[in-house]
Amino acid sequence: MERSNGIDAFGAVALGGFALFLAFNQIIIKMVNAGLQPVFFAGLRSLIAVVALWGWMRWRGRPARLSRDMAGPGVAVGLVFGFEFLFMFLALDLTTVTRTAVLLYSMPVWMALAAHFLLPGERLNGMRIVGLAAAFSGVALALSDRVPGGQSSLAGDLCAVVAAMCWAAIAILARATRLARLRPDMQLFWQVLVSVPLLLLAAPFFGPFIRDLQPIHLAGLLYQGVVVVAAGFAFWLWLLSVYPASGVASFAFLTPVFGVALGWLLLDEPVGPRLFAALILVAVGIVLINRPRKA
Repeated sequence: MERSNGIDAFGAVALGGFALFLAFNQIIIKMVNAGLQPVFFAGLRSLIAVVALWGWMRWRGRPARLSRDMAGPGVAVGLVFGFEFLFMFLALDLTTVTRTAVLLYSMPVWMALAAHFLLPGERLNGMRIVGLAAAFSGVALALSDRVPGGQSSLAGDLCAVVAAMCWAAIAILARATRLARLRPDMQLFWQVLVSVPLLLLAAPFFGPFIRDLQPIHLAGLLYQGVVVVAAGFAFWLWLLSVYPASGVASFAFLTPVFGVALGWLLLDEPVGPRLFAALILVAVGIVLINRPRKA
C-alpha cells in the first residue's frame, strides 16, 4: 500500500478499531496478572512473540536478519520496550485499568515534548503548548484522585506514567535513528528479542512466578504473545509507515476513552468525577498536540 498524505476511510476504521483493541488488551493483562507474576508474564509474552514473529517472517519469505549496523539502536529500543512493559504490567497489577488507561495514553504528550528538542520540524507552537498544558493538568488530576475503596495506588499510577514515557521514547528512537530504515516487523523483532532477557532476569525480584494459575490465564498469555504483540503491534507500525505520524497519533485519544469504559463496564471499577475530568483533559491535549500545522 502506498504512503498516504492523510487519513482515509480505511485508515480511520483501522485506527479506531486498533484503539478499541488496545483498550481491551489492558483488561486481558489485568486478568492474566491474577495467575502470573506481571514481570514474568511480560517476559513470557515477549518470548512467544519472538517465536511468532520469526515464523511469520520466515513464512513470508522475509526472514529476520540482525545486522551489525543496527545493533546499537536495536538494543536501545529493545531495552526501552522491555522497561515499558515492565512498568505497564506492574501498573495494571497495582492500580485500576481505568486509571492506567488515562495515564498510559499521555504518551503523545511526552513524545511531543521530546520531539521539540530531538526531531527537526517538530517544534512546539502555541496550539501544541496549550495541548501540553491541558494534558499535563489531566495527568496531575488523575494522580491526585483517590476513590475511597477503589483499587488504586500512587506507585501503580507512577508506573503507568513511566510506561507512557518509555512508549514515547520508542517512537522517538524509531524515527530519529537508523531503525527508520527497517521494515515494521524487523523494528518490532528487535524490540521483543532484546526485551526477553531483560524481563526474565528482572522477574525474580518481583515475587513468585506463579500465583493462582488457571487455563484461562494460559490462554490470555498466548493471546498476548501472538495476537497483541506479534500481529497487533506489527499492524500499528505498518499503519505508521503508511499514514502521517500526527494522524495516527491523533487516534490515541480514543484508547483511554475505551479503556475507562471497558474498566467500568467489565470490571466494575469506580470512575469518579475527577478521573472523568482528567480523561477529558488528556484527550483534548492529545487532539491539540496532533492537530495538523497550518501551511
